[in-house]
Parts: sequence; structure tokens; C-alpha cells
Amino acid sequence: MSEVNSSNCDHNCEGCSANCGDRTNPQDMKISLHPRSSVKHVIGVVSGKGGVGKSFVTSLLASELQRRGHRTAVLDGDITGPSMAKVFGVKEKMYGDGELAYPAKTATGIQVVSANMMLDSDDQPVIWRGPIVGGVIRQFYQEVFWDDVEYMVVDMPPGTSDVPLTVFQSLPVEGIIVVSSPQELVGMVVEKAINMANMMNIPLLGLVENMSYVECGKCGEHIHIFGESHIDEIADKYGIPVLARIPMREGYAAAGDQGRIEELIVPEIKAVADTAEKLG
Repeated sequence: MSEVNSSNCDHNCEGCSANCGDRTNPQDMKISLHPRSSVKHVIGVVSGKGGVGKSFVTSLLASELQRRGHRTAVLDGDITGPSMAKVFGVKEKMYGDGELAYPAKTATGIQVVSANMMLDSDDQPVIWRGPIVGGVIRQFYQEVFWDDVEYMVVDMPPGTSDVPLTVFQSLPVEGIIVVSSPQELVGMVVEKAINMANMMNIPLLGLVENMSYVECGKCGEHIHIFGESHIDEIADKYGIPVLARIPMREGYAAAGDQGRIEELIVPEIKAVADTAEKLG
């Protein structure tokens, strides 16, 4: 992080990553849950760019953890491009009791909060500036009744701007999972997300490569339609494990589109859930 001249500082630490003297303890910006709520572990799922399957991995991980008997929640941090309500088949809107809002519950009991649950219709755009979006993230964590959650998975928007910064600074994230795809360009952008996490002192749990290959239904050959993978090179460079290589299989996209993601069994996600369970 860069040093900053205190005479030029506006004291708005939330939108700043400078390592200035006023920021003596990074925990100072962490927000607390409401006394009625309980969340044990918070895991972020990030990507350097859009379209690599970050939300797909988020929903699969939450579903697998719930399947294993853990009380699981999903906080959809992609405020302007929310998808968690749709992939889990959630149609109800958020409501409150005057003190806290309540998440929806999926068919298997996963607690979900997403910006689309606040809108009149799913196609209504969210046209908010960065500070408002950051405020909504904090409200989702602090002003929602999270009922005895063991694992909260946060689906973050792509990139390294306001929302990831807000999540890293405000929520007690214990580690992140970085999602990539095989293209070399994506690999370059993924490294930016990894470097941001390192700058913010957020542990990297591992990498997941989505759309890694297509398996031939006749001979079993792995066809690399996006080119050869670079994920091992990135993993070696940063000393982090490759947790999964998820292929493209028939039915995966349809399960998300139809709100049936919890019914989907993806063997490769089990190693990711194993890593999450090591948090305690």
C-alpha cells in the first residue's frame, strides 16, 4: 500500500487503501453483527473479472456445506448484478420486523439475501453510486437476522474496486476463494484480485478454475476449448493450492437458470468445501 500525506487526507478510510499513520489497526473498521444474529465463519468468493463462474462456485459451495449439515448463508455482494436469488429459486421479497430484515430460505434451508429481493421486479436496474452500494453491503451483514449461521459465503462482484474493498474492511472475512477460467487474459486479471487480498491481509484459501474443459462423452478426452490452463503457474507463483478444476457439463447452466442449483452434484466442489470446513 502507498503512504499518504496527512495534509491531503480526507479521513474517509472506507474508500482508501493507503497505509497511512491514522490506520493503525485494520480491525477498527470491522462492523459487528446485531446481537440477535450469529455468524461463525465468513468466506469470500472473488474473481478478477466477470463471466468466469464466481456466482456458480458460490452457490455450489453453499449447497455442499448445507448438504453436509452446516447451517449456511449466502450474502449476495454483487449489488448491481445480483444472481443468488435466481439460482436458488428464491422469489419472495425481504421483509422486516422494524428492527431487522429477514433473509429468504432456500429449499434446503440456506439463508439468502440479495439485492433483487428489495426490488419491485428482477429486471429493475440498481443505479447506485459506490458509497450507497457499500452501505447496502454493511446493512446486509449488520441489519439482517442471521440465524445461527456456521458458514456465510459472500458472492462478491468482479474486480478490485469499492465493494470488495468494503467487504474486506468491514466484514470478518477469514479467507477467500479465487475463481478463474483457463484464458491467459483471465489469469492476468486474477492476479490483481490475489494481490488485493494480500494487500488487505486476507488469507487466500485457494483457486478454483471453472469451465476448465469439456469431457468427450464417447472417449472421455478432455477438450480445452478455452486453451491450456495457467492456473498451476499462478498457484505456484503465490504459493496457494488449486482446489478444483470444474469442467463444463450438460445441465449445469440449466440448473442455475431454473433455480435448482441445490440439486446439482458437482464432485469437484467437495475439495472446496473440505477447505472451508478447516476453518472450524
